[in-house]
Amino acid sequence: MKQKIWDFHGGIHPPENKLISTQSPIEKAPIPSKLILPLQQHAGQPANPVVQVGDSVLKGQLIAEASGYVSAAVHAPTSGTVVDIGQRNIPHPSGLTGLCLVIETDQLDQWGERLPAIDYEKAEPAELLQRIRDAGITGLGGAGFPTSVKLNPSMENTIVTLIINAAECEPYITADDMLMREKAEEVIKGIQIIAQMLMPVECLPVECLIGIEDNKQEAIEILKKTIQQLDAEHQIKVVSIPTKYPSGGEKQLIQILTGKEVPNGGIPADVGIVCQNVGTTSAIYRAVALGEPLISRITTFTGKALATPKNLEVLLGTPIQDLLNDCGLSEEKLSRLIMGGPMMGFTLTDLNAPIIKSTNCILASTADEIPVPPPEQACIRCGMCAEACPATLLPQQLLWYSKTKDFDKALKYNLLDCIECGACSYVCPSNIPLVQYFRFAKGEIRAQELEHSRSERARQRFESRQQRLDNEAAEKEAKRQARAKAAADKQKKMRSAQEGFDAGTAEKHTEADTADDKAAVIQAALARVQAKKEKQKLETQVETPIAESVVNDNNKGD
Repeated sequence: MKQKIWDFHGGIHPPENKLISTQSPIEKAPIPSKLILPLQQHAGQPANPVVQVGDSVLKGQLIAEASGYVSAAVHAPTSGTVVDIGQRNIPHPSGLTGLCLVIETDQLDQWGERLPAIDYEKAEPAELLQRIRDAGITGLGGAGFPTSVKLNPSMENTIVTLIINAAECEPYITADDMLMREKAEEVIKGIQIIAQMLMPVECLPVECLIGIEDNKQEAIEILKKTIQQLDAEHQIKVVSIPTKYPSGGEKQLIQILTGKEVPNGGIPADVGIVCQNVGTTSAIYRAVALGEPLISRITTFTGKALATPKNLEVLLGTPIQDLLNDCGLSEEKLSRLIMGGPMMGFTLTDLNAPIIKSTNCILASTADEIPVPPPEQACIRCGMCAEACPATLLPQQLLWYSKTKDFDKALKYNLLDCIECGACSYVCPSNIPLVQYFRFAKGEIRAQELEHSRSERARQRFESRQQRLDNEAAEKEAKRQARAKAAADKQKKMRSAQEGFDAGTAEKHTEADTADDKAAVIQAALARVQAKKEKQKLETQVETPIAESVVNDNNKGD
């Protein structure tokens, strides 16, 4: 049963220019005298070096480990000695430098200890995922997103479809095309490994679709034949799609093959889909089945300024100048050197910049091949850019907001949904470099978000510190109050005890005083009685002599 396909909005048909580099098979590039390995060849955090200057390294040895969840390890592409770790020019649109590790090669190409092969049919998904992470594999289609992250979707998302992006819609680039022609078995086995990892427990296997443009008939036939030989027809389908740029965009390819649209601000996993580049599948196979980390890739060297355009399997970190010389660069003819294709690539200013994991093409063009663009003119609001936009955006509106730095409105018009395919710039009659404005706006928005994130973290740190200080002050105050209360209670108890003692003493004194008073009264009464008795006795003594005198007188009278 033929697979149904859909169409996406917009798109263009630029000259393909692919036959230039497909006339000869893939060649292995020679080992250069030195390798320059940026520690950030991927989206996310840069890797952390685990070797020092002067260390000897072997091919495949880990030289920089992933520094976070969204990061990727870097390995030595060949044997040699680490001679420098410092800032160097890197292949990036910004033209900035980056931290690089430089290896002086010994030309022996001596392997270190390889990881053991894994039987993927019996292995647990977690084991396969860890191997992919340890091998430093990233998306080889250009974005460079760590593969282990994309193959570890949230538990909330059930993956039902695996899409392999083999469209390679960008003009001039043929690296994936030649890979499928010459290493189809690696590609198919890599797809089977990914499908094994994504298969839900006790559920049907995921549907595997290889989306490839119909201008690659030789690759299509070889893939189908290999699938038959591996008895994988029930699992993997090759789907030929119309040649239209940018059908190789992730969201556009998903829409073509499934009719589903990834929601604004969402990811393919939100609609049950995982999408991987065809080159990544080969790297996964080599990591799982052969124990090889990602240390080389196939890169297209093309353009009329080269005498022998070709596809080379290149060691990562190889200076581009060495490879251009191998392809017969004519510096007199060279007008622009572009990394990537003419639509989404960027101009290189340093020929000593190295090949990195996401380098799929080096285009050495002449002046008549890619002429210098004419001066920018005013927008005439023809609407051709909106008709060509595969993301159904309004480029003319985004242009105004980008120019005026009204980034809030640009976000409301879904600027971040722009895939920077260049279709709008290609059709613009006013020669406006729309993509450059959009890249500028995105960069400013990211810078503002980063600054806001830093400010927010600083605010949170300040509030946390202030809360901690407040808690410590409250704790100290509570302890002080507890001590004060304890001291007050102790003093109160002491006062109560003292008052009780004083009350007891006073009571005792009162009883003694009462006894004394009673004794005094008794003594007074006794004294009075005694006085009365004395008085009466005295009176008796006085009366007796008088009576005796009278008697005597009477006697004398007789």
